[in-house]
Amino acid sequence: MRILRGLASFPPELRPSVVALGVFDGIHLAHAKVITMAVERARALGVSAVVCTFDPHPATVLSPDRAPVPIATLDENLDHMARFGADAALVIPFTLSFSHLEPEAFVSEVIAGTLSAREVVVGFNHTFGRGARGSPVLLEKLGPRHGFVTHVLPPLEVDGKTVSSSAIRDALRAGDVVLAARLLGHPYRLSGTVARGAGRGRTLGFPTANLRPDRPLILAAGVYAARAAWDDTAADAVVNVGYRPTFGEDQYWVEAYVFDFSGDLYDRQLHVDFLHRIRAEKKFADVDALKQQVAADMEAARRMLRETPRGSSDRV
Repeated sequence: MRILRGLASFPPELRPSVVALGVFDGIHLAHAKVITMAVERARALGVSAVVCTFDPHPATVLSPDRAPVPIATLDENLDHMARFGADAALVIPFTLSFSHLEPEAFVSEVIAGTLSAREVVVGFNHTFGRGARGSPVLLEKLGPRHGFVTHVLPPLEVDGKTVSSSAIRDALRAGDVVLAARLLGHPYRLSGTVARGAGRGRTLGFPTANLRPDRPLILAAGVYAARAAWDDTAADAVVNVGYRPTFGEDQYWVEAYVFDFSGDLYDRQLHVDFLHRIRAEKKFADVDALKQQVAADMEAARRMLRETPRGSSDRV
């Protein structure tokens, strides 16, 4: 998949196209439907399948104090788009000046102009243009004038719950990584560089990899059963997310104890897929009590991961 940054980078050979339009903040099952339908329609018409998205999230520019914590990085989202078969992703830099573009101008200049859209696929609640006045209804209205057809996908429900980025954030804040994975279509992932910590895990007999996350954390503090991956290697793990209250620390940490591994992970990029929550974070009376609990957590994680089909941790 070609990754194009900025409208000026869009090449003539990708025109005409079928466009999947959206912010795509953490690719979830509803986003997947938008993109896969665009790919299917593009193949049927013999044209390019293009995902049109924005970075950063518009809310970080328009109302930074209320901007949502990102579910995934842009690179992770682009990786998912490629797996769905899109030919290209156009990432439009979202700036304050761009936010002033009238929705009608966005349709004529970007959708019909730059992208030469023959069809547009969009979720029912997507908005665009100045004041967020652009809507699927406007796309349907303007489409015939500009030569494209609009497909508006309705809300998607999983287990009676509407799939949305806000629902996924709520699940993660509650530590419900199982629900988050059902809505995402894949486990929630954190990635980051392994940094040197205080070394307490090694002295306790449980050496851990201290992860410096690649984005602000949204996940509830606690202990999780997970799968970790680095380079070309993957292994089960038990992961602690939180402040390590037993030692009176106030810095948020992600610590992964990787099962059956004794090497050095310092400065490597580690990816952690969260599959189950074992317990909430708590303070222990002493180090011995903590060691006993860590051993119990490890056993619980091994049991949970044995009962989790390997396919459930595949990335969509």
